[in-house]
Amino acid sequence: MFEYWDINDLYKAVIALGAGVVLGLEREMKDKAAGLKTISLITLGSALFAIVSYNLGQPNGEATRIASYIVSGIGFLGAGVIFKDGVNVSGLTTASVIWLASAVGMTIGFGEVYLALIFLGVALMLIYFGSIVNRFFPSYKLSRMLMISLSKTEAESRKQLLKQMKAMLVKIEERKLIARGEHLFIYFDITVRTSKLKLFEDFLINEKQIIEFEL
Repeated sequence: MFEYWDINDLYKAVIALGAGVVLGLEREMKDKAAGLKTISLITLGSALFAIVSYNLGQPNGEATRIASYIVSGIGFLGAGVIFKDGVNVSGLTTASVIWLASAVGMTIGFGEVYLALIFLGVALMLIYFGSIVNRFFPSYKLSRMLMISLSKTEAESRKQLLKQMKAMLVKIEERKLIARGEHLFIYFDITVRTSKLKLFEDFLINEKQIIEFEL
């Protein structure tokens, strides 16, 4: 029963749990899909897989066989928190934290505690101070969903309107057209340079053909 028992495994479990709590707390405070409990369980579970893999695989030199499936298996959890909202994709950071939590837990399970803590520290710096870096290196373009409403009598002129918008945008793709009463509602995926966003907004406000818009 105690053939593979080692007090160090208990220490690994405690350290893995602590690492999971530290990573998960940040996601919990931001009310993300994968929070404190989820991240902690992922880190602890990955450490357990690594410990069992190492202990049972030592005699025949296959200590990484079980743990290797963590890398592919954790992808299913990560994919579950990613979703597309219009032109924007949400959940990528949470999925990355799940992936990192698994890697940290597995590294701790194999006994490379200091290595795991170094990468954990670097990851926390990126998570907590990444927004500060973004202030100094802001994105030069934005992706948005644009809806414009036109009168049906202006339907033929929408090609000219589209041509005018293309001149101000990096990308524009028509996604949906709805006819309701006397109005047309046209939905676009657009990408606009941040330097030209105000100019584009002014164009939408002042263009007489556009009855209403949503950006």
